[in-house]
Amino acid sequence: MKLYLAAAALGVASAFQNPFSSPVRANIALDAYKVAVVGGGPSGACAAEIFAQEPNIETIMFERKFDNAKPCGGAIPLCMIGEFDLPETVVDRKVRKMKMISPSDVEVDIGDTLKADEYIGMCRREILDGYLRDRAVEFGAKPINALVTAIDVPSDHKVNKDSQYNIHYQEFTPGSSVGTPKDMKVDLIVGADGANSRVAKAMDAGEYNFAIAFQERIKISEEKMEFYEEMAEMYVGDDVSPDFYGWVFPKYDHVGVGTGTVVNRPAIKQYQKAIRDRAGSKIEGGKIIKVEAHPIPEHPRPRRVQGRIALVGDAAGYVTKCSGEGIYFAAKSGRMAAEAIVKLMEGGSRLPSQEEIEATYIKDYDRAYGPTYAVLDILQKVFYSNNGAREAFVELCKSKYVQQVTFDSYLYKKVQGNNPLDDLKLLGETIGCLIKGYSIAKPDQEFSNPVESLKRI
Repeated sequence: MKLYLAAAALGVASAFQNPFSSPVRANIALDAYKVAVVGGGPSGACAAEIFAQEPNIETIMFERKFDNAKPCGGAIPLCMIGEFDLPETVVDRKVRKMKMISPSDVEVDIGDTLKADEYIGMCRREILDGYLRDRAVEFGAKPINALVTAIDVPSDHKVNKDSQYNIHYQEFTPGSSVGTPKDMKVDLIVGADGANSRVAKAMDAGEYNFAIAFQERIKISEEKMEFYEEMAEMYVGDDVSPDFYGWVFPKYDHVGVGTGTVVNRPAIKQYQKAIRDRAGSKIEGGKIIKVEAHPIPEHPRPRRVQGRIALVGDAAGYVTKCSGEGIYFAAKSGRMAAEAIVKLMEGGSRLPSQEEIEATYIKDYDRAYGPTYAVLDILQKVFYSNNGAREAFVELCKSKYVQQVTFDSYLYKKVQGNNPLDDLKLLGETIGCLIKGYSIAKPDQEFSNPVESLKRI
């Protein structure tokens, strides 16, 4: 509301075209460097917020849809609430219990190791993203409601700091189904525009393999919703996914029911039907209020920095294996990239080189979170590969030590597990669970998609 009032008081005509319109800070120098953040999700908004606080940098934030409800499971770790100063109003549900369900429908409840004030936050992306964008605008970022269609990258952009990038975009025009074509020259670009990043294509960042995630938001009765008050469910089995898991996550007044896969993307709707069937009576009679699907990167892009263009979030490929988590890493990478670049710009007096950005932002990010990605990659390969391993995975979840390490690692974003005796005991338990799991598991269904499996974005 205060953005509307400020715009009206200043007589800003564009305030009626853009709900986030706000005048750029008056103290920005006329010769300030211009930074464009393409994408207004967690990674873009958190980057824009940092840039906007530097008086000698003009910050532009492009977002194609300000009311976008991005398809997403919506889970955020507890550490993100404090680290990013988020109000609890962005959290729909506080999950303190999880039910793990094996291919043979063995159920294991976990969550007893959580402290009274610990939880996994469940959010709707339209609420979380909107809050982060609003805050970036309040700090002085100029939002543009537009779709970036192309970026002209000068051939000498890696060596000539006077060269500029030319961004072509279609700006939203009220009452029109087509945007108004415009362009803008900028000095530096942060690509935060998701898995199908146009920034990544423009800078030749290279391709990556990807999963398809499919989710239905289902409105169930209040009585059924009580079961999911603090509960989330995770289903494994080749019927719901040959290489991932299916989920039922509680939201504000509904549940998100979904699944994902890399190796058999053409069958995603078949797997979605299976997760609905597995949830059974708990969501029976529910009304599907929204259907969502989106790609999830499987690994970082080969090149995340080119010249004065840097990628963050999904555009860079920062989604973990095994859990499929991306929100925290999107926000964190956006903030880390912006903080590193602002520091290199020395009060807006210079532009950083590619080598400098790689030696700070990329090196620091990989050092901080590389171990997390590596561990989760191994866990996915070990426990999501077949039904025997999935049975073992659920069986292992009975261990209080496994629960403690898992929740601590997720909630606080640090790889846990440094008790040698317990780790040795866990190794023995893992071998035992794998032997048992393989002995009772049903065979996995065979499938083949040689053409689709080679597709990259």
